[in-house]
Amino acid sequence: MNQTGNRTPDQGPAVTRTTLYRGAKFDFELVRYPGRGGTTLERQIIRHPGAVVILPLLREPGRDEVRIVLIRNHRIPAGTHLLELPAGTREPGEPPEVTAGRELVEETGYRAAKITPLGSYYTSPGLSDELMWAFVATGLEPAGQDLEDDERITVEVVTGSELGTLIDRGEMQDAKSMLTVLWAVRKGLLTGV
Repeated sequence: MNQTGNRTPDQGPAVTRTTLYRGAKFDFELVRYPGRGGTTLERQIIRHPGAVVILPLLREPGRDEVRIVLIRNHRIPAGTHLLELPAGTREPGEPPEVTAGRELVEETGYRAAKITPLGSYYTSPGLSDELMWAFVATGLEPAGQDLEDDERITVEVVTGSELGTLIDRGEMQDAKSMLTVLWAVRKGLLTGV
């Protein structure tokens, strides 16, 4: 186990961290910090290298309406296949834009001519420090899917109105995907949803 103590002005009181488990994609830590009454409090948290989510917009010859490339991904923790935007975890030191390009090809089989950032957000700040960067991918060209051994992913391409219906019916339950779609709509990058 690794113990560290650190504090920055925006983190509040001094914190002691003990790594309980180092995983393939994230670490599990025990964090100790002073409570308001002077007691020492403990929380277990997940340390995450960060991730990306990509909204791939496909313009096809002969079609006026842009279409959205989705994936149906088998999620072991949820015990089901979820309809999602492609996403993935950053490699150590990897810029988020590079992760987005890599994950787009791996999961959808499309390569983007342009990847535009939408912004970033914490996915679950009550239990993890995972920061997720959202991107819009355009100028898509087929490149061939390159799935990892543990991925069971199929690609589905829908119109904006079909995507809106999927969200309204609860057929898309993935929060990162819904937030990214909302963000793109609010910025005028996606219409008809």
